[in-house]
Amino acid sequence: MSVSANAFGALPAGLRDPLLLEYREIVQNYLERRWTPASLSGGKFCEIVYTIIDGYSTGTYANVPTKPGSMVNACRALENRSNVPRSFQILIPRLLPALYEVRNNRGVGHVGGDVDPNHMDSAAVLAIANWIMAELVRVLHATASTVEAQQIVDALSTRRIPLVWDGDNGTRRVLDPKVPLKDQILLLVGASPSATEAESLFSWLGSNDRAYFRRLLRMLAKHRMIELTDQELKVILLPPGSARIEHVIQKHELKFVN
Repeated sequence: MSVSANAFGALPAGLRDPLLLEYREIVQNYLERRWTPASLSGGKFCEIVYTIIDGYSTGTYANVPTKPGSMVNACRALENRSNVPRSFQILIPRLLPALYEVRNNRGVGHVGGDVDPNHMDSAAVLAIANWIMAELVRVLHATASTVEAQQIVDALSTRRIPLVWDGDNGTRRVLDPKVPLKDQILLLVGASPSATEAESLFSWLGSNDRAYFRRLLRMLAKHRMIELTDQELKVILLPPGSARIEHVIQKHELKFVN
């Protein structure tokens, strides 16, 4: 099943595809520490989400996103539509103007100020966008719980790592063989939205020394870079491991090609 095609119910492709594109741009730019683009994408994201909620409330979706003359006034109007879930009537319409304000009147839009706010603004954009995406999935996909909605969003936001190549057959490779094996492990695990099978990970590394591979896994787990589950059959990335990935990406400064 294609999660991208089924997660948003009857949304037309002209709304669903731009939504996914902008959300993934926010995620990827943030992961690559490109703070300004991450925040700038928030403005387009707001316009798309507004168009979706407007269409949901009226029963007719626009074919493409529309930009309201005033985001604040348009979102206030949404609050008067009581025929929708409360998150669509109150919560999201009150979050969208805040995201739009980051785009228009913070460091991403203007020069000035003693402290560059781009990093913290981008973090706020990412957190709010993630919550909105989960809520859109929960309502439009009619999933049973917020946990399931978040799992779908996690799949949609699969971490795209510049150093990792994804093959059509599910194979992954770290493009620079000079990257230390322990960092290759983190990169490969970080490219997955869920737990990675240890056996698949071993095959992607192209290593012949299984005992050394196991020692590396246990060392990374000891330093809380990863978590080993199911009798060490699966590998999950932990926050310190994610921070290490960002360091490796910055060091190599490879440009991701979609």
